[in-house]
Amino acid sequence: MNIIEIKDLKKDYPLGNTIVPALRGVDLSVAEGDFMSIIGPSGSGKTTLLNVIGCIDFATHGSVKVGGLEITALDDRRVTDIRLHKIGFIFQTFNLIPVLNVIENIEFPLLLMKRTAAEARKRASQLAEEVGLNDHVRHRPAELSGGQRQRVAIARALVTNPDIVLADEPTANLDSVTGASILELMKRMNEIEKTTFIFSTHDANVLKYARRIVKIKDGLIEGAPAAA
Repeated sequence: MNIIEIKDLKKDYPLGNTIVPALRGVDLSVAEGDFMSIIGPSGSGKTTLLNVIGCIDFATHGSVKVGGLEITALDDRRVTDIRLHKIGFIFQTFNLIPVLNVIENIEFPLLLMKRTAAEARKRASQLAEEVGLNDHVRHRPAELSGGQRQRVAIARALVTNPDIVLADEPTANLDSVTGASILELMKRMNEIEKTTFIFSTHDANVLKYARRIVKIKDGLIEGAPAAA
């Protein structure tokens, strides 16, 4: 079963009087429980594709189905609901809330989902331990290194047990040992929870874990067969 179905996806950005095509007709299917990487040079459209799948950006043209729902036809409230309950996003720029400490940043999505404070704190503490942040749970983002902030972003994306995790260069700020431990955590989630993972990456170590690699160049998928 495919959890993501994309057909003839185009995304244009205005630049002054010019229209810049970031995606130029992408067709892509992603099977439920896949563990795949999107690779390509800078500016090829990797991040734009993740943003559209994650309902952070919206298509100029084409069809994007997530969990069987045509997201291009949904209103803002429904799109927000999908982002909160179905998708975890690991941003390359972290996007942490500066006034919240580590544990508060991680538990924040659960509180938005109306989970109890006790339940949210328990789950957030578990993830903080799994990503190696036990000694920093009271620190705010400004007090953390880039690698530590990346781990907070990863834990926050995983805390809701989403159906899909979209990860934009998730190991870019991590040392090799920490990166490997994070990938093992994601692999376990994939195997046990059947969580679908889609990575945008240049990291060869991430590619070693991927069961499927899709290449994108100049806004188009290169030779990517559809998922079964």
